[in-house]
Amino acid sequence: MTHEKLLLLIALIGAASYFQTVTGFGLGMIVMGAASGFGLAPVAGTATLLSLVTLANSATALPGKLHHIDWRAVGAATLGVLPAVVAGVILLDYLSASASSMLQLLLGLAVLYGGLSAALHPKPLEARSGNRSFFVSGVFGGLLSGLFGVSGPPLIFQFYRQPLALIEIRCALILLFAVTAAIRVSFNVYEGQLGAQICLEAALAAPVVMLMTVAARHFPPPLSSHAMRRLAFGVLVAIGSYLIVCAVKMLLA
Repeated sequence: MTHEKLLLLIALIGAASYFQTVTGFGLGMIVMGAASGFGLAPVAGTATLLSLVTLANSATALPGKLHHIDWRAVGAATLGVLPAVVAGVILLDYLSASASSMLQLLLGLAVLYGGLSAALHPKPLEARSGNRSFFVSGVFGGLLSGLFGVSGPPLIFQFYRQPLALIEIRCALILLFAVTAAIRVSFNVYEGQLGAQICLEAALAAPVVMLMTVAARHFPPPLSSHAMRRLAFGVLVAIGSYLIVCAVKMLLA
């Protein structure tokens, strides 16, 4: 990677870190989409780098905020995420290219429909969903992560539909993504895939991530709860559209 591309990638990671701190999500999806779209870095290397900087983001964003977390909801979602990630990776090995593309198309349509319907009616549910519902969202999030490296949409939809304060939603999502990142980093270490170059890039990006995270904690955008929910669901619409476009391209190739 050239120095210019590395600087652009780090700047992108910094901006995405600010967004994730104020919404609870977006770091991985924004950077992966832009990095692959503009050819800044290989997908596999970017995914590993994102796992490391996600840990830096959560380590800066969560101190002093853990009492805001709905631990039962996060625990139930985590129980769904962990086995589903493994299942998604195994399933990907057995799927043909066309079957994988068709599955991605169906998932993209589901995410797009969920995002559109929620964006048009962003009012949260009247009562908190049961723990089983959080578990199911974790299962689908884990499958998405294992298959396509995008675990956010089901978890974002689930938490932003709850009658919870925005800070509770943000902290829960940041913690869940940190857990996923820790699992990926541990797996990379076990497989010997955590190279010196990735560690150097993470060391360069970490101060920027932490600085932007602190900025987001102290200077969040002046958006109401209603506007923030619309923003979250609008991002889901963009993600669903992106998944659909990528799937159609692969099916037509």
